[in-house]
Amino acid sequence: MLDNLSHSALAGQLCGLVALVICVVAFASKNDDRLLVLLISANVAFALQFVFFESWTAAALTVLVIVRIVLARRYLGSKALMAGVLLASGIAAAFTWQSWVDMLPLAAMVLGTVGMFLMRGIAMRVFLGLAAFAWMLNNLLIGTIGGTLAEGLIVVTNIITIIRLVRARRKYPDVFEGVEEPGAITKDGQD
Repeated sequence: MLDNLSHSALAGQLCGLVALVICVVAFASKNDDRLLVLLISANVAFALQFVFFESWTAAALTVLVIVRIVLARRYLGSKALMAGVLLASGIAAAFTWQSWVDMLPLAAMVLGTVGMFLMRGIAMRVFLGLAAFAWMLNNLLIGTIGGTLAEGLIVVTNIITIIRLVRARRKYPDVFEGVEEPGAITKDGQD
């Protein structure tokens, strides 16, 4: 099977496998800051993977994912910066668009951007899990084994981490009392 792959495709597969390892470690973390820092490293590997597979929209959007992670960590809740990232993503997609498959990285970018700028904790992981599902479908369609496995494991790891966070919240409600995620509805119905 590997004999039939070009050097570029082999390099892309290797980058996908590197991203796989980093992503599993990242999404297994219950610490948001550690999650986001590890995601930067994983996305460098993903961007290289997409370049090797000549999936230009996915590559461009993945580079913007790195920028988004840095901005979202520093400017949590900034709707103006979020809108800027979304606009830049739309422009990048327009210039690199090759086929309908490019809709998947664009959907992933939108979900991830909203999740990272406006949410934390469980809600952020739900949005990032949905984004990972879109990336997984993209990777499957372009033929990257490592990328597909990475995103599939991100989805599974996200689900497990969400369950762990829900259990921790139930077991230690005093720790979470008064801690609200951005966008969460409070007891009096206000957000």
